[in-house]
Amino acid sequence: MRSTGFVRKVDELGRIAIPMELRRKLRIEDKDPIEINVVNDQVILHKHRMPCAVTGEITSKNKAYANGNLVLSPKGEKILLQLLEKIQADR
Repeated sequence: MRSTGFVRKVDELGRIAIPMELRRKLRIEDKDPIEINVVNDQVILHKHRMPCAVTGEITSKNKAYANGNLVLSPKGEKILLQLLEKIQADR
């Protein structure tokens, strides 16, 4: 694992700040969920990606709708659109 050159201290509540430069580079916005994993003696942080509500896929192309309450992958979008078109045609 390569070093970023950043060192941060843990505060009295157990928090650390992710430097702005890293947040920008990794496109981490305020209130984004961050997943925390431990591998051997290393703590690994990464931006949490929600699975598609239709297919369960987790891809970098997933999009959030309805204030983040509905996440769809490109494949899930197509399936949902086909179902909606079928419902409309059956009316």
